[in-house]
Amino acid sequence: MPQSRTNLNPEPKSNLPYLTGVLLRYSTFAAAVLLFLAGLLLFNWWLILIGGFGVALGIYDLLQTKHAILSNYPVAGHIRYVLEDFRPEIRQYLLEDDKEQVPFSRQQRALVYQRAKNVSDTNAFGTLDDLYAHGKEWFLQSAVSQPLENKDFKIMVGGERCQQPHEMSVFNISAMSFGSLSANAVMALNQGAKIGGFTHDTGEGAISPHHRKFGGDLIWELGTGYFGCRDANGDFDAQSFAEKAVDPQVKMIEIKLSQGAKPGKGGVLPAEKITQEIADTRQVPLGQDCISPSSHTAFSTPRELVAFWQQLRELSGGKPVGFKLCIGQPWQFMAIVKAMIEMDNYPDFIVIDGAEGGTGAAPVEFMDNVGMPMVDGFLLVHNTLVGAGIRDKVRLGVSGKIVSGFDIARMIALGADWCNSARGFMFAVGCIQSRSCHTNTCPTGVATQDPYRQKALDVPSKAERVASFHKNTLKSLASIVGAVGLQHPSQLQPYHIARRLEDGQIKLLSKFFYFTDRGALLDQSARADVFNQMWVMSTADSFLADNDALIAYNKDSRDTGKQTQAPTLKAGDQATNDQANNNTTGIMMGNVNNTFRDFPPSSE
Repeated sequence: MPQSRTNLNPEPKSNLPYLTGVLLRYSTFAAAVLLFLAGLLLFNWWLILIGGFGVALGIYDLLQTKHAILSNYPVAGHIRYVLEDFRPEIRQYLLEDDKEQVPFSRQQRALVYQRAKNVSDTNAFGTLDDLYAHGKEWFLQSAVSQPLENKDFKIMVGGERCQQPHEMSVFNISAMSFGSLSANAVMALNQGAKIGGFTHDTGEGAISPHHRKFGGDLIWELGTGYFGCRDANGDFDAQSFAEKAVDPQVKMIEIKLSQGAKPGKGGVLPAEKITQEIADTRQVPLGQDCISPSSHTAFSTPRELVAFWQQLRELSGGKPVGFKLCIGQPWQFMAIVKAMIEMDNYPDFIVIDGAEGGTGAAPVEFMDNVGMPMVDGFLLVHNTLVGAGIRDKVRLGVSGKIVSGFDIARMIALGADWCNSARGFMFAVGCIQSRSCHTNTCPTGVATQDPYRQKALDVPSKAERVASFHKNTLKSLASIVGAVGLQHPSQLQPYHIARRLEDGQIKLLSKFFYFTDRGALLDQSARADVFNQMWVMSTADSFLADNDALIAYNKDSRDTGKQTQAPTLKAGDQATNDQANNNTTGIMMGNVNNTFRDFPPSSE
């Protein structure tokens, strides 16, 4: 180890250490001076220009007082800033491993590009994965696997109160707003959705003319700013909403409670990205930052949220209405579930956004340390609905780093009904993961309002790539479903996937993750008592926890003992033995953990 790191009072190796340091610090500036003088002596205008620029820059660096590095290292200090500016590109193109996910690996991005361009996505000479690594997962193929003819998998969304149910793909475009994305990117995504027959979520930035141009199916996301249907104070305007929601192109309405990139925090679209067109679309003033509050003003309790989604359902003419959230305090979601049950009014769908989501710019602390990851958040929602006995009444979608057929198959196996992808479709329209979405300097024209930058994004060709990415990803999903010996992704179950543990053991996901029993929360008999505790903490009248109820529950549990045995099926129960054997009823019960989910009847 160098002496300077171990000796607090090292002896100088030179009699002139200070002079040596000065010469090194100013050597680049001195070189510029010498270059300038040489140009004068030789009458070489190139040397004069280059040297003169270096001298002028060095003098400026010595006189300025804001940057210590430039004062101590005139001219040379700028090299540091240049390398820092290009560090992400240098790392991505020269240093990054193919499997290093920061946030998407080179292999993941290449897979999207290949499928979007309709070129071969096959590889040779074996996997790059370590198949014996901790956390490695794989599907268990069947001896009766077969290729599937149908690769365009659909599900129906719409509950009892819905008058206009929507048939949608199991893979759709996740929420990204016009304003965050360029007009050309929005048009390419929507035209691609039209070509491929899948659905495009508008994001909370309202429905723009670019969403309407090609007529692709839309999910209108309604955030805390109520953009596109707000009054002068920024509150929800029912009449304005009704006028837009009845448009046949709008297939579903989604209330955004929170988003994965920055849950619990509002959003900001900087004033420099707001054009007149964005201001008109969002109904906000020009020249000011566009603020999305951190919470809604249309409701403040779970019961009011239920009433709000019913209001939207009626105003839209009976279209499917649901909400999206990144799970935070679990008892708050359970409070919403209690309000659903007590008011006998259920959302048509819920979308669980994972904290790994990232199209929205956010502070590092929020991206890294706030919100629940997608799998954990989804399992809490799924288990709560199963435990409350209402999973069959609500469709569940998920979003968060989903780009491949395996990603979709895995989440559907865990219980999801469909998957959304934002960054996957951004890659399909040309995103190179430069991570400059919030700077208005996106190099590919995807996430910028600069008219010259976005002009480079050719809408017709990129729309074809969006459609091709969707089609080829579903083809990959169909290959997995067929290999497992099934006919539709919704037949996938957790016991179809194995996972290697840290000690080398292998477990099925049905044993690795916790799955509650149907109706267990209603009598606090969930085998994981933390679910019982969070359930009793929740109340339909408030998002705040009922700590007195929790104290009473814990006291009662100590006095009487916890009754958390898994319930068994009895004659007359809603789930019969025929259902447990996956017969003709269309209800599937996992043979390990009693997980229920609707699925289309088998083609057999």
